[in-house]
Amino acid sequence: MAANDLTNTTTAQINGKRKLVEASCTTIIISEEQSPLSSLLPPPQIRSIITQYLQDDIPSHFDVGGHVVGNTIQTAELWMKSPGVLAGIPFFNATFDVCGSCQITWEPIAIEGQSYHPNNSDNKIKLATVTGPVSHLLRGERTALNTLSRCSGVATLSNQCVQIAKSNHWKGLVAGTRKTTPGFRLVEKYGLLVGGAATHRLDLSQMVMLKDNHVWACDGSIERAVKKARAVSGFSQKIEVECQSLSEAIIAAEAGADVVMLDNFEPDQLKKDAKVFKEKFPHVTVEASGGITMETMPLYFSEHVDVISQGKLTQGYDCVDFSLKIVH
Repeated sequence: MAANDLTNTTTAQINGKRKLVEASCTTIIISEEQSPLSSLLPPPQIRSIITQYLQDDIPSHFDVGGHVVGNTIQTAELWMKSPGVLAGIPFFNATFDVCGSCQITWEPIAIEGQSYHPNNSDNKIKLATVTGPVSHLLRGERTALNTLSRCSGVATLSNQCVQIAKSNHWKGLVAGTRKTTPGFRLVEKYGLLVGGAATHRLDLSQMVMLKDNHVWACDGSIERAVKKARAVSGFSQKIEVECQSLSEAIIAAEAGADVVMLDNFEPDQLKKDAKVFKEKFPHVTVEASGGITMETMPLYFSEHVDVISQGKLTQGYDCVDFSLKIVH
């Protein structure tokens, strides 16, 4: 394909597996195996989110730097410069799809969920090339890198926690929480999945979680809060109750809660109370949460704990370092 032939490309098979995917005026060359979770993300929703990111980056609508470089067709290379798990390919692609008239070719080694180990700029790894009008490349550069580096950061920390759980032969789920960056939730939740963790509820509407504030606002009655929630949520929605003690967990389960969160328990007390609770309510999911970190997580492992959630997975992650450089 000629470098300037970047629009209205039809779908075709390349080398049996890699394929050309038409995305508006942008062409993306990647195999399904390289981004296996990307079908979770509806393209119109991603485009809308990325459009907002780009508008936030150019609020006055003038791109003087873009005017300086013009619209000649040039190529930029994506490099990974620090260790981590690759995640966020769909958001990177969507950025240049919104910018328009670009071709993105991912290297076969670029696979979401794969861990890479470049330890300095001299050992960086080339993951993709982007070809298109140079103003479009530079306009999308920072947004594309922001989403990729942060999504990969979440995936990296999540994967480290998942590997700790596996190495300790714990059978439960490592999960994030709803403590996500405003406007960036989808990127961070996607990173959790790529890293092997559970997303927990995606948003305020997905699952009912009755926290201490909800209970206190219902005159301190867990039973009343659960029954009021069940009356409107029906059979299709789970109800979780945040509990400060074993007795509260038992009340919640008897009222019909599907999940109880044992919140801010000391590890030994958590294991003891979770065992007693599970013997009485084996069908109710037990989640441990509250101040748990990657370092302290092994202290909470128990056959009676189904989920361990950590806010730090989407609040305290380190970004992975990427760069996008014009070839010259």
